[in-house]
Amino acid sequence: MRPADRIRAAVTRGPAISAPGVFDALSATLAAQAGFEVLFASGYGIAAARFGLPDFGLVTASEMRDSARLVCAAAGSVPVIVDADTGYGNALNVQRTVRELRDAGAARVLLEDQVWPKRCGHMSGKQVIATSEHVAKLRAARDAVGDELYLIARTDARAPLGLDAAIERALAYLEAGADATFVEAPRSVEELGEIARRVPGAKLANMLERGLTPILGVDELGALGYALVAHPLTALYAAAQVMREVFANLRAEGSSRRDLERILPWDEWNRVIGLESYYAAEKRYRGEEG
Repeated sequence: MRPADRIRAAVTRGPAISAPGVFDALSATLAAQAGFEVLFASGYGIAAARFGLPDFGLVTASEMRDSARLVCAAAGSVPVIVDADTGYGNALNVQRTVRELRDAGAARVLLEDQVWPKRCGHMSGKQVIATSEHVAKLRAARDAVGDELYLIARTDARAPLGLDAAIERALAYLEAGADATFVEAPRSVEELGEIARRVPGAKLANMLERGLTPILGVDELGALGYALVAHPLTALYAAAQVMREVFANLRAEGSSRRDLERILPWDEWNRVIGLESYYAAEKRYRGEEG
């Protein structure tokens, strides 16, 4: 079964699926080893981890494609949602973007209706394109890759236009052929519930710690009617917090002794990266098996 079809089947059978955010090959490896069914390569995470930049439309299509290739390879058989931002241009640019992300290993892509250059959905100052323009992009994406990719249509209209406008856009994007919809940055549990009631089909909820949307558990969101729950920045923020503290201690004390309990042991690290399999392969190719 193709990765996109595995996702369609998982969404249909329920319960809600948790998709942690990953931003490089190591985070994808660790998330896959943790047993998640789906991973989410977010533009925010890749902008931050690879370039040290905010999610402000500063990452290019080719940079996102190359990052996605590394993430998808590390994820192995675990399907990956890849953030395609706005598609990096008009409907024709969208077609090239989704083809390249498919070829990079993406199982699903997320396309949003912000004006480019976009910004994180929880930042101020967002603007959205016309509904008809994003409908054209979604149709172009479907024409380009058929059902090879699971297509998630995101709208950022809640902030500039209000909740009703965002829901109307989600309905239009479903009609245009999206597999699932994603209304970004609702402001309350009541808004999350209203979106779930008024928008049919599969829906994604985005749990960004200390963002605009209240944090609910995957079971709670599943009960509301969401099929997918993204945690795009949990690992990134946790890693940044630990690194900042460890660097501060190392700078102040000149030693890592204070933080040994927080640092992955040598042997465990080697298990994470599968070092023994490389030793075994080396012996095999030298004719030293057995």
